Amino acid sequence: MSKVLITGGAGFIGGHLAETCVVEGHQVTVLDDFSSGKESNLKSCLGDVQLIESDIQDLDDNTLDLAQFDVVFHLAGNGHVPPSVKDPSFDFSNNLYSTFLLLEKIRSLPAKSRPVFINTSSAAVYGNPIRFPVIESDPTVPVSPYGVSKLGGERYVQVFSDLYQLQTASLRPLSVYGPRQEKQVIYDLFRKLHDNPDSLSVIGDGTQERDFVFVSDVVQAFLAVWKNTPLDGSVYNVAAGVHTSIKELVHAICKVSGATPTIEFTGSTRPGDADRWSVEIDKLRGYGYEPSISLIDGLERTYQWFHRAHEIDSHDTVTVSF
Repeated sequence: MSKVLITGGAGFIGGHLAETCVVEGHQVTVLDDFSSGKESNLKSCLGDVQLIESDIQDLDDNTLDLAQFDVVFHLAGNGHVPPSVKDPSFDFSNNLYSTFLLLEKIRSLPAKSRPVFINTSSAAVYGNPIRFPVIESDPTVPVSPYGVSKLGGERYVQVFSDLYQLQTASLRPLSVYGPRQEKQVIYDLFRKLHDNPDSLSVIGDGTQERDFVFVSDVVQAFLAVWKNTPLDGSVYNVAAGVHTSIKELVHAICKVSGATPTIEFTGSTRPGDADRWSVEIDKLRGYGYEPSISLIDGLERTYQWFHRAHEIDSHDTVTVSF
């Protein structure tokens, strides 16, 4: 049994990670300021975790002694491009500065008391890549403040590993989805179809591509990095290894939800969003990571959660096999 701290542990990914760590028998502490996280994301394990409500920047040694933990999974902070475009200083404070503060707190501990630090970055660090699929050593030219703050966090993680011998790593997840995610494209499409099954408006022209990775696969990636990698500050792409166009995604979601709407693509995209994200995951595969949930399986699981969460009549559920 290990002692695990998950910052942002009441968030979408953090909640799933906390659940899995509890099932594995670890002693789990969740740190969250609940600016976006919810206790409901921890519903299945709430009685088995220690919950601390605090902002990272408000922490002191009396609130939380990092020396007691074996590993810190750092998932707290802004997780989306649009808020960073609207308010770059908010994104800087919540992402880069908070990551730096945690690293400094760990660095200040005696060497034998320092926990492993697993940082959550993003494929947004690549910006508009020069080739596909992207590998970890390719140029990082972010096109949003969010991408910049995540890249800065990675650099600090690497330098703290090199200079101060902290055991660290960073993960670059792509488009994560699954139950309890109440934003981003897949949830938004299910919500729009629920509100109006006859008409669906979609941002972009449908050719934009993403690698959609189911949340349980991302959790397995976090655990594989912690348990199997050298923890030398390296970065790892986390994806399903399959790229899907938005047009393909829309049609799959319509089939899973049983809707047959008129579909309109707006033709415009959001500032800061790259047109394509497709990455190579061989590096992490070399340490035991293997995504196991197909897109159609993941969409069905997500729709079943959405169905229950929004009290859709059971006869509206359609299961599709591809």
